[in-house]
Amino acid sequence: MKSYKLRELNEIVGGILNDNDVNIEITSLAPPLKADEKALALALSEEELENLVKTKAKAALVPLGAGIESIATIEVERPRLAMMKLLHLFYEPSDFTIGIHPSAVIAPDVKLGQNVAIGPNVVIGKGCVIGNNTKILANTYIGKNVIIGDNCLFNAGCTIGDFAKIGNHVILQFNVSIAGDGFSFVTESPDNIEKARQDGEIKEGNKEQKIYKIPSVGSVEIGDDVEIGSNSCIDRGTIENTTVGAHTKIDNLVQIGHNCKIGSSCLIVSQVGIAGSCVIGDRVVIAGQVGMADHLEIGNDSIIMAKSGVTKSFPAKSIVIGQPAVPRKDFVKTLKTMKKAEELVNMFKKYQPLLESLQLNEDK
Repeated sequence: MKSYKLRELNEIVGGILNDNDVNIEITSLAPPLKADEKALALALSEEELENLVKTKAKAALVPLGAGIESIATIEVERPRLAMMKLLHLFYEPSDFTIGIHPSAVIAPDVKLGQNVAIGPNVVIGKGCVIGNNTKILANTYIGKNVIIGDNCLFNAGCTIGDFAKIGNHVILQFNVSIAGDGFSFVTESPDNIEKARQDGEIKEGNKEQKIYKIPSVGSVEIGDDVEIGSNSCIDRGTIENTTVGAHTKIDNLVQIGHNCKIGSSCLIVSQVGIAGSCVIGDRVVIAGQVGMADHLEIGNDSIIMAKSGVTKSFPAKSIVIGQPAVPRKDFVKTLKTMKKAEELVNMFKKYQPLLESLQLNEDK
């Protein structure tokens, strides 16, 4: 069991320690109501601060200026940042053993770095390069000529297609798919989909015709320090690579289509679907269940709010919401207008009998 003195934890987070007993022993982290005498209570919100009067913990992590006197406290300016540092101390990493498991299948010309861990049933194709200290866990498939950097962690069940390039310190959660073929097809002559996009309507019945698959000869390139959540898919490019910039974090169940260019330090939340050939700038936040049409551009430092349906491009520093998505200020203006319209309708209903009686008098 891991154990730290309270003063040691304070040194790690750079906080202000309010207690004389700096040698309180801490073996875990917990919310105030679930913390025991050996736990550091994490009181990061007003509600959790109130719960400290009921906690069994002897010490708590609290926001700067909380002024708690009943127990020992570490006060910090950014509680979530401090919590992150402490969680790293108590985190238990996935089990792996340095070396190659006997059941792994690795092409003879694969180049493996130092301290690499290759788990059970891993398959690595010809021409691959695996960097130092990278861990590839059970049942992961890696195609041919894939380049993987140093200090990566691929959890169980990941699939990496041919020619992918993955940077350093990349984390793939369970069952991630990288560089599968893009969803790209064409017909012999224009069909209703193409006509509707051009004319805005469907004018005639669609004739039956064969749908041809467009093969993908590009791949996927992922920058350093990227994390991709479980069951997310990033399709390979048709000709050029699909790319994800450094430090970007992608949640579970995200679909990124072929030819997309995702910038650096983006946050893409669960169940987002980005159609092919979109360009996303740096530091863009895309909230949960957003859907984006193809060939759109989103400028740097923009926020796309949850469940938005994005059908057009937006410049840098945009905040958009709605279906179809519009600037947030326009969305709020529309809501106010709708509320005002409701008031007007109610007012009309109130005076409707009077108006009808006046009309009857005029008719006479």
